[in-house]
Amino acid sequence: MADKTMLVMAGKKMPVAKAVKRTLQVACAVGITAVVALALMLSSGLLQAKGSYLQAWSIWLSFINRPDIQATMVLTAVVTVLFVYWQRDQERGGR
Repeated sequence: MADKTMLVMAGKKMPVAKAVKRTLQVACAVGITAVVALALMLSSGLLQAKGSYLQAWSIWLSFINRPDIQATMVLTAVVTVLFVYWQRDQERGGR
């Protein structure tokens, strides 16, 4: 049986496997990164003389669909989640 942990979403607690929780955390981090990139591109597009939401949206879509960008976002999220768990385990005294 896999180690279980608590996943808190929308105020509800659910017992899930650690791997599932970490996968969801990585997915959330990638999603937040994509939204932040969209916000930056939208605000940048509006500061340009001929910028528009539609133009910024199409630029963001072409940017976010690049495999190297997706790989970088996922790799960064995975490393960050694993580092946070490793650091927390070290503070508790390790296993």
